[in-house]
Amino acid sequence: MRRRLTLLVAATTSLILIAFLVPLALLLRGVAEDRATGRATADLQGIVPVVGTADRAAIELTVDQLTASGRPVTVFLPDGGAPIGAAVPRTPAVDLAATGTSLTASLDGGREIVIGVGRTGGTAVIRTVVPRADLHAGVGRAWLVLAALGLLLVVLGLLVADRLARGLVRPIDDLSQVSHRLARAELGARAVVPAGPPELREVAGALNHLAERIQVLLREEREQVADLSHRLRTPLTALRLEVESVRDPDERGRVAAGVDALERAVTGLIRQARWRSSPSGSAVCDAVEVVRDRVEFWSVLAEDTGRALRLSLVDGPVLVELAADELAAAVDALLGNVFAHTPDGTPFAVSLSADGVLVVSDEGPGLGGALVSRGVSAGGGTGLGLDIARRAAGGALDISDGPGGGAVVTLALTRA
Repeated sequence: MRRRLTLLVAATTSLILIAFLVPLALLLRGVAEDRATGRATADLQGIVPVVGTADRAAIELTVDQLTASGRPVTVFLPDGGAPIGAAVPRTPAVDLAATGTSLTASLDGGREIVIGVGRTGGTAVIRTVVPRADLHAGVGRAWLVLAALGLLLVVLGLLVADRLARGLVRPIDDLSQVSHRLARAELGARAVVPAGPPELREVAGALNHLAERIQVLLREEREQVADLSHRLRTPLTALRLEVESVRDPDERGRVAAGVDALERAVTGLIRQARWRSSPSGSAVCDAVEVVRDRVEFWSVLAEDTGRALRLSLVDGPVLVELAADELAAAVDALLGNVFAHTPDGTPFAVSLSADGVLVVSDEGPGLGGALVSRGVSAGGGTGLGLDIARRAAGGALDISDGPGGGAVVTLALTRA
């Protein structure tokens, strides 16, 4: 915008200067020509009395004096003798002036001035030529001054336009910065109402109103999430009490572990929804430990449903840039899909390589070319499980059919 405003002012100023300076330059040239012609005519008028009354010798003396002063003059006497002064041929203008007319005619090299003077026996003609250099003397210098003045005015106009454009664009840049801060969840960012045009003040006020409205909506959402936390934790507490009534210690421990995992998942979900904290790059966990823990949890259900489980983990820790609860949620989502979308007795495998690539495969019916996306599920679910895993891996998730049938889900984790 700043550049366009400056170019607009430059174009407008240039057009105005051209419309003003071109006629002025032509006028100066005309004035210079008239001035030179007037001086030459005055010189000729000064010798008219001599040409009209004196004899040839006096006329020759007067013409020589005028020629010596820098004005070449020729006098054609009516007797038809040789011209006095500069030896030049008679021109049509001289013949016309011999009838008693004074005139000015244009020549290739300048301007011809002839004056008819009555004498005894006819009309004498005084002739001189004003060279083009004399006609345009000082015109070039005046044009250079006008051009310099025009250029100076254009530069001054550009400076003023740039300053005005800067004052107009700076508030717009400030509003843009505030909008970017709001996009980065800096909800305390507010625009300073500029002292510029009323439209900018209105935009700044609208942006501040939008930021305040976003804060109000988030506050209401957090209150609703707080209510949700109480509603969810109440049945979890009741379920935990029911677990205590299970007599089999192994069964009681397994169910209690499931309740604990469910409570951790609910707590993490509520925390993430209430504070809207973005994933921190400093969160690190051991993927081997998390995957082994979640596979052990699901292995009990796999045994109950007759599913053969093959686990392949690398030795030693594999540190990834992800919180342990988020990675656990991603693994639970992948394994939960296996149990939800394959029949009982379907074998499946889980592997984790040293470079942080987690692969969950099964020998079920596979995808069959079905579209897999958020909110879409061919198996009657919510379609959010794979999206949870995808967000945990930063989008590095691949879903395909295995060469021998079944689905293969590859999750590429970021090494720490």
